[in-house]
Amino acid sequence: MYTRTTLPNGVRILLGELPSARSVSVCAFIGIGSRYEPDEVAGVCHFIEHMVFKGTSRWPEARLISEAIESTGGVLNAATDRELTVYWAKVPAQHFRVAAEVVIDLIRRPLFPPAELEKERQVILEELRMVNDTPQQLVDLLIDQVMWPGQPIGRDVAGTKESVAALSLSQLTDFWDRNYRPNNTVIAVAGRFNPEEVLDLLYNDLHDWEPGDPPRFTPAADPDSGPRTGAVYRRTEQAHFCLAVPGLPITDPDRVVLDLLNVIVGDGMSSRLFLELRERRGLVYDVHSYVEYLRDTGSETVYAGVEPRRLPEAVAAVVEQLGQLTAGLDEADLEKARQLVKGRLELRLEDTRSYAGWLGTQELLTGKILTVDEAVAEVDRVTADDVVRLARRLFREDRFNLAVVGPVRRPERLANLLRL
Repeated sequence: MYTRTTLPNGVRILLGELPSARSVSVCAFIGIGSRYEPDEVAGVCHFIEHMVFKGTSRWPEARLISEAIESTGGVLNAATDRELTVYWAKVPAQHFRVAAEVVIDLIRRPLFPPAELEKERQVILEELRMVNDTPQQLVDLLIDQVMWPGQPIGRDVAGTKESVAALSLSQLTDFWDRNYRPNNTVIAVAGRFNPEEVLDLLYNDLHDWEPGDPPRFTPAADPDSGPRTGAVYRRTEQAHFCLAVPGLPITDPDRVVLDLLNVIVGDGMSSRLFLELRERRGLVYDVHSYVEYLRDTGSETVYAGVEPRRLPEAVAAVVEQLGQLTAGLDEADLEKARQLVKGRLELRLEDTRSYAGWLGTQELLTGKILTVDEAVAEVDRVTADDVVRLARRLFREDRFNLAVVGPVRRPERLANLLRL
């Protein structure tokens, strides 16, 4: 169970007690991410996330911030995504206070020291270079560009080398000041703690924060009819490819159906793609699928790495497996997927960091929090007909997108394989 408290300035505080836990996790979710960025400041959210760790009013140096958490045995981190930025700390339960104070200081009182700007810019540019040198990560970015060309959701969250190189300190601080506001923030705390003590601390540290205007993003545009392809040439031992279709918004009633469909397709060693491409054909070492949900769209994506000469065979095998799901589904396959989804959810939420993430993400992006029992009940209500219906809706030739990173110069020649 959890409790929800909204302060007068709009901050939402979610408390999820796990009395048997020995840790506490504190997460601050800000409703701002890369899809809210104009092209000229692409990557600014990610740059801000880096810079706030360079010093705050209470801990004015990066080392002091790290030591405050690591001296307890805890972990501190952050992440920027398309629609949110999250800062979090996980510590032994008795050290809750320092975790909350550090996380709140990061989002409310960063110093943005000018002397750190150029050094951190170089760190981010190295991060971009690392991704560019990692085919598995690069193809994941490329498939978004192919699927959503010319749109913020098709860009790298971290921006480009050019946009990062051009960002000024004033652009960072102005963007932070506009968007890091209480009515755009959710604080989620999970673990073993005293609820009254937690609320008192958070109120004292947050009540004087002035609200602002909520940010807006450009809605996702429906891409032109496919199939579409894209490639980045690399002299690699494998051809890395992603085959994707536009998926569902996070609030779509069929979301849980897609979760199950994704498990059946390629989540785990008993999934159809793993059994067919690896176990039966010996085509790949790694093949898997994953799903992403945004406020107004989403995606279902398959990844695999394969010897370049066998790329056409691998792509055709993936398409074949997707097509088979549009023809029908055995109840036994669905039940196996149900048990996997429910079991992973229950195991995941034993961890305080995962439970805080479960609460905060739902609150920020949907405004509605399902309990574990409610989520399990939704999974149990899905029928085989529901899964087949959604497969027919998503797995269509005009929705297929293919991205390849490897020794492939003309991916359009693979388009004729994207036929059901």
